[in-house]
Amino acid sequence: MTRVIETEEHQALRSAVAALGRRYGREYLTRIVADGGYPDELWSETAKLGYLGANLPEAYGGGGGGIAELSIVLEELGAAGCPLLMLVVSPAICGTVIARFGTEAQKQQWLPGFADGSRTMAFGITEPDAGSNSHRITTTARRDGTDWILSGRKVFISGVDIADATLVVGRTEDARTGRLKPCLFIVPRDADGFGRRPIDMELHGAEKQFELTLDDVRLPADALVGDEDAGLLQLFAGLNPERVMTAAFAIGMGRFALSRAVEYARDRSVWKQPIGAHQAIAHPLAQAHIDLELARLMMQKAAYLYDSGDDVAAGEAANMAKYAAGEACVKAVDQAVHTLGGNGLTREFGLASLITASRVARIAPVSREMILNYVSHQTLGLPKSY
Repeated sequence: MTRVIETEEHQALRSAVAALGRRYGREYLTRIVADGGYPDELWSETAKLGYLGANLPEAYGGGGGGIAELSIVLEELGAAGCPLLMLVVSPAICGTVIARFGTEAQKQQWLPGFADGSRTMAFGITEPDAGSNSHRITTTARRDGTDWILSGRKVFISGVDIADATLVVGRTEDARTGRLKPCLFIVPRDADGFGRRPIDMELHGAEKQFELTLDDVRLPADALVGDEDAGLLQLFAGLNPERVMTAAFAIGMGRFALSRAVEYARDRSVWKQPIGAHQAIAHPLAQAHIDLELARLMMQKAAYLYDSGDDVAAGEAANMAKYAAGEACVKAVDQAVHTLGGNGLTREFGLASLITASRVARIAPVSREMILNYVSHQTLGLPKSY
């Protein structure tokens, strides 16, 4: 049965990570982004304290927990104003896939580095012409003796410049049906034929976005992660944690914005009382808090189901959690900026940049419309229009 109330261990973890986040805060991350750098100090300390690999097996230096623990880490850092986007990618997606399906050699090579922060891995699935339709992915892998030859393009791939490798979703031909099926490959950053081009984003973040080109990249047999015939099972082993962690990212951001607005509404007086005494200010903030709390409950359910090994139920819950958190985040940020008025657009309060950033949780890694499609088809049994 899913727990509604967090365990004492989870509460302690939440408190400890919140304390870490407060030592850095929004100002730290803003300065790093302005300088074009990466939050190395926060990343290293998060690793040193054992939070970075909270979901990874203890045998490989991790905390022995699951996505439930790692989502707490990301949410609390986000609530402090300094979320680490690569937490979604490196330990959550890549770490989970390798821990579940990798060979012993792959686990030894990557998992300890993920846990201690010395190694990172990006994740490449999105393509220019496929959009939300993962069945249209055209990056293909073909055999050449014992090697693989990988060719294709990827777009909006985070952190490739700082990652040691990228876990690339390609497709191989099923000899029995002739159809293409998804497979996962570890592509080292210095592999011949593996190119990257930064995308000029108006949204500024520490983690840059890239377009990747794979021009007949030759990979050894052991670059393949998992069973060549496992297909969607292995792919969604990474995508479901990604949705849970995106929910954590959004909830943390929404909490940060809400806390700034509440603090301002308590202190700001225009007439006799603080503006927070007026229901037109107080009620929307209360509603934002309720929406964020409800989204967290679904996120916790999704994490519980995934960590329990129920991939099917976790898929539904993870999609719902991501949807709810994205909507709650956008509304919380919007209301926070509105509460501060003109001050909400100043650098001093650090909210204006979140107007754009909050939309990420509505768009990535899957749009809210595709989640509604998923729920209408998979949960409600309605027919598809595509």
